[in-house]
Amino acid sequence: MPALINKNSTVLFQGDSITDAGRSRDNDAMLGCGYANMVAAWFSAAHPEHNVTFINRGISGNRVKDLRARWKEDCLDLKPDWVSIMIGINDCWRRYDSNDPTSVEVYETGFRDLLIQVRDNLKANLVILEPFVLPVPEDRIKWREDLDLKIEAARRLAREFGATYIPLDGIFAAHSAKREPGFWAADGVHPTQAGHALIAQHWLKAIDAV
Repeated sequence: MPALINKNSTVLFQGDSITDAGRSRDNDAMLGCGYANMVAAWFSAAHPEHNVTFINRGISGNRVKDLRARWKEDCLDLKPDWVSIMIGINDCWRRYDSNDPTSVEVYETGFRDLLIQVRDNLKANLVILEPFVLPVPEDRIKWREDLDLKIEAARRLAREFGATYIPLDGIFAAHSAKREPGFWAADGVHPTQAGHALIAQHWLKAIDAV
């Protein structure tokens, strides 16, 4: 398990709408209303002496190919010490709403390229958050045939690159035995505030911050 984030470090959150969560495009201090903001707030309150900078560059609708297109500007040029990535649900979703699938091979190859660039240019600590889907509405159940393969790919990449891995699909499934899935993500994809808090809790636990 990685040690607590070092003093004066920069943590970058990357991903799609789940990470974006309404963040500002003009003010890096405004991290949105999701898990990225919650992580930053709780970590900063618990460890103010560490003076950690948190940056959110999630963009709604993004897939792996979109991250690759903006990776230099929105990752490498920022020189973060930690890079946290959640990507994959739109690589699945577009198959079902737009007939625009992303194969698991393309997903894994593209994701690996992102991680290689981080390793070779930044030597930053990596956190990979597993893509997830909950069975609400019921049409999401069919998505498992696609998303499960991408989850397996994300796990392989975490092992390959020594990343801290947060198994969100399993975490949300387990918590859906305590409260109905819609309590955590009303459309099966976008977390409620409780869902974002759950992600934030597990992110902080994974890097030994709580």
